[in-house]
Amino acid sequence: MKRCVFTGLLLFVWSSVTLGQDVLRVGAKHFNEGYILGEMVALLLEDGGFTVERRFNLGGTAVTFEALKGGAIDVYPEYTGTLSAEILGAPELTGVKAIDSVLQRLGLRISNSYGFNNTYALLMRPRQADSLAVRDIADLQKHASLQIGLSYEFLKRRDGWGPLASAYSLSQQPVGLEHGLAYQALREGRIDVTDAYSTDGEIGKYGLRLLTDNKHFFPMYEAVSFYRAGLPAKAKEQLRKLTGKITAAEMQALNAQALFEEKPFRTIAHDFLRAKQLIGPQADTPASRWADITRHVWDHLLLTGLALLAAVIVALPLGVVLYRVSYIAKVVLYLTGILQTIPSIALLALMIPLFGIGLVPAVIALFLYALLPILRNTVVGLMIVDPALKKVAAGIGLTPWNRLWLVELPLAMPSILTGMRTAAVINVGTATLAAFIGAGGLGEFIVTGLALNNTQLILQGAVPAAVLAVGIELLFELLEWWLVPRHLRRGRL
Repeated sequence: MKRCVFTGLLLFVWSSVTLGQDVLRVGAKHFNEGYILGEMVALLLEDGGFTVERRFNLGGTAVTFEALKGGAIDVYPEYTGTLSAEILGAPELTGVKAIDSVLQRLGLRISNSYGFNNTYALLMRPRQADSLAVRDIADLQKHASLQIGLSYEFLKRRDGWGPLASAYSLSQQPVGLEHGLAYQALREGRIDVTDAYSTDGEIGKYGLRLLTDNKHFFPMYEAVSFYRAGLPAKAKEQLRKLTGKITAAEMQALNAQALFEEKPFRTIAHDFLRAKQLIGPQADTPASRWADITRHVWDHLLLTGLALLAAVIVALPLGVVLYRVSYIAKVVLYLTGILQTIPSIALLALMIPLFGIGLVPAVIALFLYALLPILRNTVVGLMIVDPALKKVAAGIGLTPWNRLWLVELPLAMPSILTGMRTAAVINVGTATLAAFIGAGGLGEFIVTGLALNNTQLILQGAVPAAVLAVGIELLFELLEWWLVPRHLRRGRL
């Protein structure tokens, strides 16, 4: 635990020291094209002499934009249609120059287009589309029974399902699912229609049919670098190298490499940039699988360890106070219980405007989730100590402090340790979601695996997380054996 605290302090100190140095933080949203383009941006900046921190696997547009606006990242790949319709709420804005002029007022800028338009689209299986005579989105009006499955972000976007359904008078009620799983559901016939990006690698691989947007509802989604206006001039010069260098067909092929050849995103980006002679002959040396897993396990332990330590430091003494001042115990326990009802991903997202992204907001969120089990078990454990023993302790002249330290806390220790164990196991699972705000950990494997529909990658994060949970259970068994008197351990599970 001391090592966790020491490492955490080092991270904070290191972050403070490097603020004024040539360290740039590159973000990427959690889908395979975002990862590939994010790696291209990172490699170009590294080729220009900058040290780059990769903050990939960020949640949807809202999370990534808040991270950029708040200074948690310096640049990430975005699309003009998303910028105009979703971020600025001005779908009438078209073209890079018009969007860039508005963004300048927010202290943000965009580069020129990379060269391709990755528009939204709806798609179907060709055989079913032919049998129903569905060629364009308007034809869906005639088939209200079609099962539509859409990505969660598309369901809520201003340029997503709601306005699209209104524009085309569509009556279907879509279900939400992860974008990476939608293609499998479509091929297996569990859904009939889904949303897609026109450069998705699955479209050509599976021969799927893009429905024509004959009302031109979707704007142009030209890929650009979205960055803070204060980015160094040399960095902007490096980003300009991508202008007009990627065609839609090339991007679709790069996405297919990630999906079907299972190449690392860094390798795909590196090989493409080298082929275009956009970077020098830097070595592409991704970490070995075991080294990568070890690093993510350590990050996961750091997240959960810091959060648990902070929760113990706060909840244990607070539990003693509530035991002594019992009339406010229910109120405090009720308030901490409310924290448990907040969905994990929502709580993490709420942390971004306050604390940015990365380690700090993730630890704070996990700390809040760990409070209730430790606090409640501390209070309950102290309250159920045998009153006769309390009277005996008082009768032999022990002070209230001595009674607490020598009698009540030792007798309550089994309950207190159970609360700590519960909090630790909950945090191990919840910490996997911290990947959505760039905090690292084993959730990165799971999130990336979902984006690629790669079961092996998902298991690469899920199995170590499960092993960590079991290991924590065993660790607390040892702590209980060490701290709890033998007669109090008898018959306990």
